[in-house]
Amino acid sequence: MPQPDPSNLSDTSNAGKQPETRLTLLALAQQRNPDAWASLVKLYSPLVEYWCRRSGVRQEETEDLTQEVFIAASNGLIRFRRDRPGDSFRGWLRGITRLVLLANYRRQKREPHGQGGTDAWNVIQNIAEPEVALTDDDAPEQKNGLYRRALEIVRGQFEERTWQMFWLSTVDEQPVAEVAAKFSVTTAAVRKARSRVLHRLKQELGDAMD
Repeated sequence: MPQPDPSNLSDTSNAGKQPETRLTLLALAQQRNPDAWASLVKLYSPLVEYWCRRSGVRQEETEDLTQEVFIAASNGLIRFRRDRPGDSFRGWLRGITRLVLLANYRRQKREPHGQGGTDAWNVIQNIAEPEVALTDDDAPEQKNGLYRRALEIVRGQFEERTWQMFWLSTVDEQPVAEVAAKFSVTTAAVRKARSRVLHRLKQELGDAMD
């Protein structure tokens, strides 16, 4: 007897109903939804920390500067728009990070004998302001980390069986036929499970991931 398609199991109660209109994570955060904002911070904190380190910020300063970035982002999020081709939340956040880093650089120049002493000041003096610029060339491991954190946000919306079929066939890149055999389902069921997860990811986080 053919096995039921597990990717359909959680949809039975919605049969015949109109599809639910879901606000994206970014739209919810702009409406001051605390859970959505916490998810955005979780999603992007490691990337902001990476941008800070890449610009030469010392490890002990990274956490404080990352907090500054998200405070500024929280205050300005309501004004974020995607009016021009190429506008993206990640690019907007990168721009805020650059401004925070530049402000920190100038603050340190005004306070040469603050934390870090003379040696640190000599290092700062040799840093040209253009180095604060952040180009869109993040390392592959950073982009992969962002994608994996995004997946964790939507994981709880799927049955474990559906999630495992998606993960094995998409993230672990196992052949669809092997995954289907492992779960005793058709290859179509595996592809449908994969499609459902990716659709939900795009539906809820697409504008936050661009």
